[in-house]
Amino acid sequence: MSGQFSHLARPVLLYELGIIPYQRAWTWQRQLVAQRKQDSTQPDVLMLLEHPPVYTLGQGSSEAFLKFDLDATDFALHRIERGGEVTYHCPGQLVGYPILNLRYHRQDLHWYLRGLESVLIDALGKYDLPAQRLDGLTGVWIEGYKVAAIGIKVSRWITMHGFALNICPDLTGFQKIVPCGIEDRPVGSLVQFIPQLKFADVSDAVQRSFEKVFGVKLQPAKWLGDEG
Repeated sequence: MSGQFSHLARPVLLYELGIIPYQRAWTWQRQLVAQRKQDSTQPDVLMLLEHPPVYTLGQGSSEAFLKFDLDATDFALHRIERGGEVTYHCPGQLVGYPILNLRYHRQDLHWYLRGLESVLIDALGKYDLPAQRLDGLTGVWIEGYKVAAIGIKVSRWITMHGFALNICPDLTGFQKIVPCGIEDRPVGSLVQFIPQLKFADVSDAVQRSFEKVFGVKLQPAKWLGDEG
């Protein structure tokens, strides 16, 4: 079911932010969502960035999937409002946070999740990587390896959180958790399959696929938000 507005070539502000501490990016997301709840004419946003090493737990996730003691650890960890279980972020992983008002697109969370998967599958197809979905699981996989995790929060049809694509990260941090609560599926990265792959090139491919899948036009913008 479509929303009440047309999404044809809707402009989306693109912020390429580099490596940003998780707490700061999380705060920015919540600011953007709050602004759009107050004023639905605010433009959609796509934040693309990387995080320093950090673990995040979805709002209903189980601490049983952590392989370390929460009370005796130096690991950065945040429990956040997205769905899904525990995951890990680190440099070399392209993180995308779309702040979209689905009333301008389609008011359907299943459609939105499948759309995020489609963005990544389409982008990786440009490298002839056989990326795919697996029945009953959210994310993107190549030859049995999970290369992208997806977890979202939608409030009054405005999205936050999003996807994390493993391009060239140090995967050892995943050994401290059961990623996304899935015991029997290994985590992988794109450089396992194409060692010379460049982070910036993949980011560009993801941007083009985001435009294609969601019928929007990305407009590079300079971040002017609170940098505290």
